[in-house]
Amino acid sequence: MRRVLKIPGRALLRLRREPLVTAILLVVAASLWVFLGVAEEVREAEPRSLDSAILLSMRTPGDTAEPIGPPRLKEAARDITALGGATVLAGLTVAVMGLVILLGKTRLSLLIAAGVLGGAMFSMALKQSFDRPRPDLISHQAEVMSASFPSGHSMMAAIVYLTLGLMLASALPGRRVKIYIVSLSVLLTLAVGASRVYLGVHWPTDVLAGWALGAAWALLFWLIALRTERAEMEDA
Repeated sequence: MRRVLKIPGRALLRLRREPLVTAILLVVAASLWVFLGVAEEVREAEPRSLDSAILLSMRTPGDTAEPIGPPRLKEAARDITALGGATVLAGLTVAVMGLVILLGKTRLSLLIAAGVLGGAMFSMALKQSFDRPRPDLISHQAEVMSASFPSGHSMMAAIVYLTLGLMLASALPGRRVKIYIVSLSVLLTLAVGASRVYLGVHWPTDVLAGWALGAAWALLFWLIALRTERAEMEDA
């Protein structure tokens, strides 16, 4: 008679999580590699020609003051770029923290706060360090008040939307719900970054660097959240 090997629930959870942890670390490493590569080129002022070509491709031929497409597209881009602004991101963060607390996950809410606030401070420090000028070959279609690299809107959109999306997905049941939330977070992050280039306030490499670093940041905090959740289960 065959013996059925029974694996304790906690051990089974660890076995299932290990491949996920490895995948997260690989994506984080790849994202950091992209950021460092772009940052090195920006330091050496190498990507200017490619940046310029992409920016000009989004302008009406013969008129660098006007983005391509109908006027409604420009208004839509401004609406989308506002989703990466400090007011919207702060309000959304507080709202999700409240929801997570209602779900009985106070530690997770504190991790969300640490991830978002830490990311904002890191973004500002990087901007001051690189001090890259904003694009000067086209008209800006939105107000800007800081240096260009990395894109703060893109980085913070990645940090906030991906952090909130991943942690909220971890707290809610159902695979479809998790996929929907994470997919929506990624879509919003990409849309905000693309809007910054379309509005002419960032070089494309600014946005790429912001996406890469923001994604790495969000994934690291998600990994911390997974470890915290496992520790809570083992203590229970």
